[in-house]
Amino acid sequence: MSIINHASRALCLTFAGRWYRVGLAYDSPRFIPFRDKLKASMGIVIALPNGNVNLTMWDVTPSGCLSKVYAYEKTNVAGQFTYFSTRHNMVKDITVVDTNYTEYAVVLKHKVFNREYTQVALYGRSQTVRIDVIQRFKAFALSQGFSRESILTPPPAENCPPSRSG
Repeated sequence: MSIINHASRALCLTFAGRWYRVGLAYDSPRFIPFRDKLKASMGIVIALPNGNVNLTMWDVTPSGCLSKVYAYEKTNVAGQFTYFSTRHNMVKDITVVDTNYTEYAVVLKHKVFNREYTQVALYGRSQTVRIDVIQRFKAFALSQGFSRESILTPPPAENCPPSRSG
């Protein structure tokens, strides 16, 4: 996998829309108790005219279906963004490392917080993606130093976000 070299397409309108996080590689010790509870989450990407991106994600939690909004600021590198984490009170880096815009995207998140943490996520336009895409995601995560046990492909979340009733 290589860094996206399509500067004019970096998270532009073709990247906007609905995405599902269908894969995650994460090795934080605090995450271990939640691994078996993880569900595929849904997000909506909105590309802004200035090149920045807003992402609204819905996640199933013990408290129910919760949404969070992330404001990603573009950098000088195509496909690379930063955002301020209010939870950790720090800036984090986000890089789209591979995408075909219509089916999948592999995203790398990096932060330094007591030690270096990295996360790799696989997003799909639907809650299922082709097996070869999952294999490439897993190979990339392994190449970043993740163990096989820290690479997850969670089941779909049901009714998160809640379906609108008529």
